[in-house]
Amino acid sequence: MKILVIDTSGPVCGVAVMDETKVFCETWAQNRLTHSVSLMPMAESALRSAGMGLKDLDAVAAVVGPGRFTGVRIGVATAKGLAQGAGLPCIPVDALEAMSRGAELFEGVICPIQDARAGQVYGAAFRGKARLMPDEALKLEAYLDRIRPMGERFLFLGDGMPVHREAIREALGDRAIFAPPHLSALRPAAAGMAALESGRLTDYLSLEALYLRPPNAQKNRKLLEAMQHG
Repeated sequence: MKILVIDTSGPVCGVAVMDETKVFCETWAQNRLTHSVSLMPMAESALRSAGMGLKDLDAVAAVVGPGRFTGVRIGVATAKGLAQGAGLPCIPVDALEAMSRGAELFEGVICPIQDARAGQVYGAAFRGKARLMPDEALKLEAYLDRIRPMGERFLFLGDGMPVHREAIREALGDRAIFAPPHLSALRPAAAGMAALESGRLTDYLSLEALYLRPPNAQKNRKLLEAMQHG
């Protein structure tokens, strides 16, 4: 199955064109440009480099979260639009699960964490491809309490790792291992493998962002409504 993979869930904007046996093209960038500016040119370039067009694909995969609210919306909306226009199914990809795929040979507990701000992380835990806990939005201390009994060695990766590195080291000591920068981010091809192995095909209307907590705009609206009726 040939797919176009889109990821805008974190600081990296990335795309890949691949199937189960080959990555035809993978490109990703972390720069000061917004994902809405970078994404479509990257997707078009990746398809050209792979010698394909949308008509040659079998599906469009998108990382649906958890992650940065605006980035997730951009990726999901773009995937929906491309899939609708080309008459293709979509494949939703969990960001934390996809991130763990890039480290699945690690012999210990894989701990992908995204920075959720306010001292929180979006976190999960895996051993190889086996999930040990669901995606959750937690204070860092609560997340570490959850994973501590799961093993003796913990590999941390994701954009929450450098933010909380010292706190993690203080809590876990030598049990904590930190992925180097070139391995800590979610790679589009890793998201693509998660998509291909999941087989979770859906139509573009059913592709939805995965939020573990409400966006700030929604929280602010509820607060304003409470003040108006208070």
